Amino acid sequence: MTTRRKFLTAAAAVPAAGLAAPAIAQNKITWRMQTYAGAALAAEVIDPAIRMFNTIAGDRMEIELFYADQLVPTGELFQALQRGTIDAVQSDDDSMASPTEVTVFGGYFPFASRYSLDVPVLFNRYGLNEIWDEEYSKVGVKHVSAGAWDPCHFATKDPIRSLADLEGKRVFTFPTAGRFMSQFGVVPVSIPWEDVEVALQTGELDGIAWSGITEDYTVGWADVTNYFLTNNISGAWIGHFFANMERWNELPEDLQTLFRVCCEQSHYYRQHWYWGGEADLRVNGPKMELTSIPDEEWATVEAKAREFWDEIAQESETKARVVQIFKDYNALMESAGRPYRYG
Repeated sequence: MTTRRKFLTAAAAVPAAGLAAPAIAQNKITWRMQTYAGAALAAEVIDPAIRMFNTIAGDRMEIELFYADQLVPTGELFQALQRGTIDAVQSDDDSMASPTEVTVFGGYFPFASRYSLDVPVLFNRYGLNEIWDEEYSKVGVKHVSAGAWDPCHFATKDPIRSLADLEGKRVFTFPTAGRFMSQFGVVPVSIPWEDVEVALQTGELDGIAWSGITEDYTVGWADVTNYFLTNNISGAWIGHFFANMERWNELPEDLQTLFRVCCEQSHYYRQHWYWGGEADLRVNGPKMELTSIPDEEWATVEAKAREFWDEIAQESETKARVVQIFKDYNALMESAGRPYRYG
């Protein structure tokens, strides 16, 4: 009887355990995430990854995605993330004004990369992941993943065929790119992302140095600019996924892993979406005329970029570490030759 009584007690406990599933649904984890991108661009650079995450996470977790400036202005994203007002962010360090030693390298650090594949190599094989993790851990933010976006080109209303044509041009761009290009007469302008198209129409802006041609077409900027400069400031935008440290630490390990995997899938998707789009739209895109600054003249801009690197390296030990990695990596790529570097 004792044995039978124990068996019946154990059997009675099984249905109770089976009822735990609805409780999980009731306690579903919900995150609010804001991206740097407006709705049209987000449809490519973040929506698919978040849909994937929510589908796989099911009743356990859901990420509510908000677009550029919907919850807070992009320049306040870091503060909101640190406070926990927002649980996760997709952005570059530079435009969200992170108070770290690596912020200047986010977005477009002049000529740090030639191709988009350079970015994941730098982070995964050359130590940038560890440096970013150190810097963000100091300020209570989890650096989850880094990846590449498109190259940085000028799209303008008037043609740019020489450095002199840049003089006085009011351009929407990233803080560090603007700081660098201002020595060539560019006037950097900071406005909300969603206001750029109207500002180009009203004359508040003469152009943008924010993206490649794929993005120009996707978000409508190709409709309000006439020319696309084939010379670029950098081969790929460096962007990231971040999370509030407390919210991140509260997640079970499998959900942390799922979030990382979806971030990596997002990075992979952008690799081929941008790479293919840039080439196709240059050749087949009907909306903008291509212009170029002669190589020998543009070489002076690249030379100034190396001077800019040295100026940044003098600002702190951490910045010097990152600059040295860029130098070592680019020297190796140039020595490797084709297909890693041409010319």
